[in-house]
Amino acid sequence: MKYIGAHVSASGGLDKAVFRAFQLHATAFSFFTKNQLQWSALPLSLIDINNFKKSCVKYNFFFEKILPHSSYLINLGHPNNDLLKKSRIAFIQEIKRCNDLGLYYLNFHPGSHLNNISEKDCLSRISESINIALENTDNVTAVIENTAGQGTNVGYCFEHLYEIINKIDDKSRIGVCLDTCHLFAAGYDLRTKENCQNTFNKFFNLIGLKYLKGLHLNDSKKELNSRVDRHENLGLGYIGKLVFEWIVQNRCFSNIPMILETSNATMWSKEISWLKSL
Repeated sequence: MKYIGAHVSASGGLDKAVFRAFQLHATAFSFFTKNQLQWSALPLSLIDINNFKKSCVKYNFFFEKILPHSSYLINLGHPNNDLLKKSRIAFIQEIKRCNDLGLYYLNFHPGSHLNNISEKDCLSRISESINIALENTDNVTAVIENTAGQGTNVGYCFEHLYEIINKIDDKSRIGVCLDTCHLFAAGYDLRTKENCQNTFNKFFNLIGLKYLKGLHLNDSKKELNSRVDRHENLGLGYIGKLVFEWIVQNRCFSNIPMILETSNATMWSKEISWLKSL
């Protein structure tokens, strides 16, 4: 079975995110467990936790089909040691929030070197950050999202993801989420069936299907290899619709959450319906 949804707002309470996903007729969803533009947040109350869990049960969402996203402020490869420590603390706190909510995953962007250290050193810092976080938390799998390679972001190629994962001590708690817009912007062509197969074969051969824990389904406002991260609604960008049909119809991607982060949220219900029809 394919589990399809969107990144919904948690405004008004985390349980409201569940209801918004239900309104879209989604079977999976993503959300922020705290304000994504702030470092700290009040601890979750037992009421918050219970309301969220009850809503998931009420609206028939499996906890392992929910893919929460971490704060955009976190940079696990930060070249500045003080800011790196701040990011690590925030990352640990977010993993603990997910665990409190009964969730299985935390999706995050790996980090940026900010032109102050090499890509290799940045990747090593990210691995070290993840190891520290996993040592200080339980249960939740850290899910690295590939990037578009915009600015000084690392994680834009499968080799980067491999380097990060290779240095993780507990590989049972590490995974990957592949974003189609990011793939395309980073130079991975997805416009024909042959290109889709070639791109994902590269991932399967280098990293492995077992590490794939989620997909972000987004078209791209920018051209192939633009290194610009601009999401577009399905079929309205430079990628086109074929890759989304190919993914939904591919057995390899069963039982993992597929999340829309497309630019016009008013189209999500129609997009989810179309994807499910495939």
